[in-house]
Amino acid sequence: MLDVLFEDNHLIAINKKVSDIVVSDRTGDESLEEKVKHYIKEKYHKPGDVFLGTIHRIDRPVSGIVLFARTGKALIRLNEMLKKAEVQKTYWAIVKNKPPREEDTLVHYLTRNPQINKSFAYDEQVNDSKKSVLIYRLTGRSENYYFLEIELVTGRHHQIRAQLSAIGCPVKGDLKYGSDRSNPDGGIHLHSREMTLIHPVKKENISIVARPPDDKLWNEFLRLQQ
Repeated sequence: MLDVLFEDNHLIAINKKVSDIVVSDRTGDESLEEKVKHYIKEKYHKPGDVFLGTIHRIDRPVSGIVLFARTGKALIRLNEMLKKAEVQKTYWAIVKNKPPREEDTLVHYLTRNPQINKSFAYDEQVNDSKKSVLIYRLTGRSENYYFLEIELVTGRHHQIRAQLSAIGCPVKGDLKYGSDRSNPDGGIHLHSREMTLIHPVKKENISIVARPPDDKLWNEFLRLQQ
């Protein structure tokens, strides 16, 4: 079953599970995109192919908001809004190590190695690197972990994962970026929590919020925010 967070004639937002891939890849697993198309086709009894525009992606082991366009007009306008950084994205992350500061703006230069599907963060600009910026705030802690709220300023491949790893704070469960052990479900404790934007067609303010997966640490994070 899809966890639909927002839906109208132009947009649909889903709370992605950690096991879902957003678009098809070489694994051959059914993608979230395909599931949403099927959902729309069944709900609205649409004949033929269903139009669905993929605006952005989040990594397979990450949970949270994925926004799709249901019309060509919305897709074009949302792509422009993303280029202009007019869509505000807030993430939650759980890390084992305490970050150097309670709140900070991280600026790195990321390079991507597609062969191993990994990004590398540098303090200075290097060949083929892209400037990457995020703002984090320490919002609480459990017995063994720290809770971070992150505003994503730029949208790069594995950006949050790579930048937090670069300051010695890999996301819990993220073996690729330095966590000491994996999570039982194969996911990582990184969650796309909130997306705020002006509707690309109706011009109304929208704020979409996604509840994190139901586990002990995420529930503790939620409790501390209340």
